[in-house]
Amino acid sequence: MDAVGISGLLVAATTAGWVDAVVGGGGLVLIPALLMAFPTLPPSTALGTNKLTAITGTTVAAVTFARRTKLDRSVALPAAALAVPSAGFGALSASSLPADWFRPVIMALLISVAVFVTLRPNFGSVIEDADAISRRRRLMVVAFAGCGIGFYDGVFGPGTGTFLIMTFTSLLSLEFLQSSALAKVVNVGTNLGALTVFAAQGQVLWLLGAGMALCNIAGATLGARTALKRGSGFVRIVLLVVVTGMVVKLAFDQFR
Repeated sequence: MDAVGISGLLVAATTAGWVDAVVGGGGLVLIPALLMAFPTLPPSTALGTNKLTAITGTTVAAVTFARRTKLDRSVALPAAALAVPSAGFGALSASSLPADWFRPVIMALLISVAVFVTLRPNFGSVIEDADAISRRRRLMVVAFAGCGIGFYDGVFGPGTGTFLIMTFTSLLSLEFLQSSALAKVVNVGTNLGALTVFAAQGQVLWLLGAGMALCNIAGATLGARTALKRGSGFVRIVLLVVVTGMVVKLAFDQFR
């Protein structure tokens, strides 16, 4: 690959890190970039290399959020622990479950997210009686985020961060910023589980992934700091932009 192609991947990795740190969805930037740079690259190798790159930036973002915002560890840690095996199982199932099965459902869910957030301008900006959340609901959120969304990230992936943020915001009555912090921790678990499986299958370009990881860390650091500085209103806007982009990309892949 020439210098221009390498530079393009490094820029894509930086951008993906920023997007992932704010609302998730960085894979929709980096995976197409990998497939464009290497037209003969198997999709599974692109997914595996993306997980190697993403886990570094996501980890840095999670640490940054944890230091500077309120993080409910009683939700974050068990959900992340459940996400590791769930995402690993999803990655093992990826080859037997065609992506065409997922795209229409995910597009419908993302459109619903965009409409819901648009029609409720205060959603994700104000904490609504968070102390009233029952233990049963918290356990349900942990199970759904760790097992359900964790499996989804391993088997398919687009929108994982967004679905985590929406789950925590709607079911735990959190601000977008706090939900984003929780999502980063759980996303570390999903990335680790899927990466372990892809690595065992020899589907990771280690040298390239390590180089892109450095740029991903830079983008994630900037994204986390930007989100913390600008607040939940900024996260809400970026979420809507990213959701729109994901719907367009998924629709293009489905109907081309």
